Amino acid sequence: MFAKINHVAMVSTNYAMLGKFYEVLFGMKTSPNTRPQSAVTVGDGYVGLNINPRRPGRAGGLDHFGVQVEDVETVFERMGQKYPEVNWLKRPGNRPFAGITTHDPDGNIFDLSQANMENRQDVYTEGEWQQDRYITHFAVRTLHPEKCAEFYCDVLDLQMTNREEGDENYYVTDGRMTVVLMPWDITKYANTGISRPGPDHFAFRVESIDAFKADTQAMIERNQNLTPPGVGIGPEGKARLDLFDRSTPYARHYLSDLDNVMLAVAE
Repeated sequence: MFAKINHVAMVSTNYAMLGKFYEVLFGMKTSPNTRPQSAVTVGDGYVGLNINPRRPGRAGGLDHFGVQVEDVETVFERMGQKYPEVNWLKRPGNRPFAGITTHDPDGNIFDLSQANMENRQDVYTEGEWQQDRYITHFAVRTLHPEKCAEFYCDVLDLQMTNREEGDENYYVTDGRMTVVLMPWDITKYANTGISRPGPDHFAFRVESIDAFKADTQAMIERNQNLTPPGVGIGPEGKARLDLFDRSTPYARHYLSDLDNVMLAVAE
């Protein structure tokens, strides 16, 4: 496997409590090497969720995903040959997952690293593990989803997966984790607030939707500070949830995290 989608990143003013939310509800584990003074990192054994503090001038919410590859120089060579408009930037050495940040042809940002990269820190030293609840998708709404999907296949050797009839999304996967490229069309927001192109949501697989709902209620009863905001409330909320439902054929349940980042859940 040339590339592994190894992390999802968020930005939050409430990053410590948000880490607890994912730890309690999804069973994610906090890294022993996390940096609590500057970020919280939890993981599911395959994908790390890095929750960064929001700083002045930076938007909050779902921010980007990251990929670890066998050889970054091969990626640069492929970019130069077919996508010369794509640039990259070497990141500071205090970034746990990222050595380099780059973007696809639509400007969607993702991190790029390889094992033992000098300006990258390892936050998980205990290796991979398996658990019942884990991240499966990172979804981006973008203007040219097919072109972006081809980019990820050409440059990172991700594989395009088959779509069901009528599904407008494109899916590229490393075999376990999938990036969903969803078409962004302003006319789809006629009855609700308009969201710009960019990261839209991410998704989990759980062992049982019913058990997950029961655990959500139990979490709220034990600690009201972990209560997720309601979704689908009011006319605009219902319109947005309807759009979300039509855009996520892989999901059977939806909720928001504490920062209003949408989560899709399947079993």
